[in-house]
Amino acid sequence: MKLLKPYAAAALIASTAIAALPAHAEKRYGPGATDTEIKIGQTMPYSGPASAYGTIGKAQAAYFQWINDQGGVNGRKINFISLDDGYNPAKTVEQTRKLVEQDEVLLLFQSLGTPTNSAIHKYVNAKKVPHILLATGATKWSDPKNFPWTMGFNPTYQAEGRIYAQYLLKNYPNAKLALLYQNDDFGKDYVVGLKSMLGDKAASMIVKEASYEVTDPTIDSQIVGLKASGADTLLTFATPKFAAQTIRKVAEIGWKPMHILTNVSASVGAVLTPAGLDKAKDIVTAAYLADPSEPELRKEAAFKVWENWMKKYLPAGDPNDQLNLYGYASAAAMVHVLKACGDDLTRDNVMKVVANLKDVEIPMLLPGIRLNTSATDFGPIAEMRLAKFDGTRWVLFGDLLSGR
Repeated sequence: MKLLKPYAAAALIASTAIAALPAHAEKRYGPGATDTEIKIGQTMPYSGPASAYGTIGKAQAAYFQWINDQGGVNGRKINFISLDDGYNPAKTVEQTRKLVEQDEVLLLFQSLGTPTNSAIHKYVNAKKVPHILLATGATKWSDPKNFPWTMGFNPTYQAEGRIYAQYLLKNYPNAKLALLYQNDDFGKDYVVGLKSMLGDKAASMIVKEASYEVTDPTIDSQIVGLKASGADTLLTFATPKFAAQTIRKVAEIGWKPMHILTNVSASVGAVLTPAGLDKAKDIVTAAYLADPSEPELRKEAAFKVWENWMKKYLPAGDPNDQLNLYGYASAAAMVHVLKACGDDLTRDNVMKVVANLKDVEIPMLLPGIRLNTSATDFGPIAEMRLAKFDGTRWVLFGDLLSGR
């Protein structure tokens, strides 16, 4: 089975760093854009409780350097400014104001986190700064009527929650569910999506819920309480640090529930390996990106490009960490948007382009998954497939499921 489109290096380069547009095209520039440069900004948790995600920003910086080495986008080099916010909303506000008011970036790309982006949501819309392809799946990012300058990238957490509910209703309609979730918009969105799809069965199927704060040192007591409920199925809606803790604690207390784990914490390198691969066996997740540890993927042209890119541009990165692959894919999406903007690099045109994506293919998305947006739909990805961890890698099963 083909996991990816057969991108060769030349084809991938052609789809991103394309030659300049015709000279007669009128050039229009907003802040951060010139004949030679496109300045884009981002906040990323290089420190703090979500620092495992920091490798995403490093991968994106490496991808943009790769594009710059090929001549840039339509002849312009990308100046990527990625600042550490420690996953602290107050710091996110400070760093974002610096990016907008001092660095004068054209746009904000892939700023990571639900609570952190929530802290700047109104500010960037008031400033009319594109706040796009965010590294978070909160449903609130798809609200073009009230926040026309903000758009997510990931499938929404509610959509993912609906996908898990579809799976449970079809295969385990009598399951006793225990929910662990982060006590913010990130975790609550999953719960809302799950319950909306379970419908009337939610009350009988969910036997226990427990939340945690991102500042909590551990979630051990929550796991013990969930086990005591008699639940036979655990749904973990957590970020990497707490996901790894959950996997370890579940094994430590001898609990053997069917375990469903959110996609954002499904990295083999960043979560499952630290938790213990043997402890993660048979966990189920939903996926929209290829798994870099998949043997079949390694035979394909797109993987060869990825592998060579990792060796040259991100040599310190773990090639089995899907967060690096996520950074690579999301940066490719950003380059597609910049390329499509042509010589009209204004903030208005950036939003016009990103809100009109039609069946856009980017490297490393699973077959059948493409980016689609419209003026009324700011959710680029809504389809996913389920996967089960076999102790070494994620194994896909079933058909594409839509969470729209």
